Amino acid sequence: MFAFTLTHTDSKTSARLGRIATAHGEIPTPIFMPVGTQGSVKTIHQHELRDPISARIILGNTFHLYLRPGLPLLQSAGGLHRFMGWDGPLLTDSGGYQVYSLASRRKIMEEGVTFQSPIDGSTHRFTPEQVMDIQRIIGADIVMAFDECPPFPCDHTYAQRSMELTHRWLQRCVKRFDETEGLYGYGQTLFPIVQGSVYEDLRRQSADMVGAMDRPGNAIGGLSVGEPTEQMYAITAQVCALLPKDKPRYLMGVGTPANLLEGIAAGVDMFDCVLPSRNARHGMLYTWEGIVNIHNQRWKDCLEPIDARSTAPTSREHTRAYLRHLFKAGEMTALQLATLHNLSFYLDLMREAREQLAAGTFAAWKAQIQPQLETRQ
Repeated sequence: MFAFTLTHTDSKTSARLGRIATAHGEIPTPIFMPVGTQGSVKTIHQHELRDPISARIILGNTFHLYLRPGLPLLQSAGGLHRFMGWDGPLLTDSGGYQVYSLASRRKIMEEGVTFQSPIDGSTHRFTPEQVMDIQRIIGADIVMAFDECPPFPCDHTYAQRSMELTHRWLQRCVKRFDETEGLYGYGQTLFPIVQGSVYEDLRRQSADMVGAMDRPGNAIGGLSVGEPTEQMYAITAQVCALLPKDKPRYLMGVGTPANLLEGIAAGVDMFDCVLPSRNARHGMLYTWEGIVNIHNQRWKDCLEPIDARSTAPTSREHTRAYLRHLFKAGEMTALQLATLHNLSFYLDLMREAREQLAAGTFAAWKAQIQPQLETRQ
């Protein structure tokens, strides 16, 4: 069953060190979750997620898995863990982000949301109750409440109406979740989501409501959707200060390496984002020396390792010139090597942050390394 243990708090920031226990293994926090939207982290095999990436938990998406491969197949396979051959913890997003990202293909009502499938144009309705049932079938260890992620910018009136709808949906999610049980012999845990756009009064209301639900963990949604970075940091810090200290906090869809360090300093325990894998496929690499566009001419004859500090052997063994050559030649291996590198870097960054927290040196380390991570080579 789910349990969170807080083992250390930083004296100079709000950062925390802890661990989450689930039926499929333990997760050290702070942690980054690679995104496997459709039951696969793009270009990466599951054994590579274990070694060298050392992913402790990965994320799937309820909306996309519902559409394809579909619930009957997932249930007959025994859930997503068995279907995709992953024995570690899983988290599923509820589809609330698709309420935002598929704005031209959906209609929001009190009952739920009607979507037009981006695959074949067919129509599907998601209600809070159905979203809980779908996530029972998928079988993730951590499941998310169904919410509306409001766009940025939006006015206060829209943000408040959206937040209140999310709260009513949350109550329905909790009721349905508590009335049902997991299908595969292990427990699942429901996280509510704080919304409210960039408005401090709404975020306060939402954090108070979410905290009062007294679930084992909580999430912060509706950020990294176009708002200024400093505003994202301010809202994150505000909400972390309001949420229960003895429960993990999950900042959804964030972000760059610098964003992660700021989130950790604010008290966030869990992150996910498509950036490391998506940008890898376009030749953007995150390294300890900064951001590298491998397509640039300057790497054409560079025989230095992709990143000598990486825990991924391929990043130490292969040169930047070789990786650039693979991209220019259109070789699929380029996508694999770049994704291996970026995800390994993100997990290395989390591991180093945990070590610095344990040593009591996180604040000084963050101040030293963060500017370098944002530079472009």
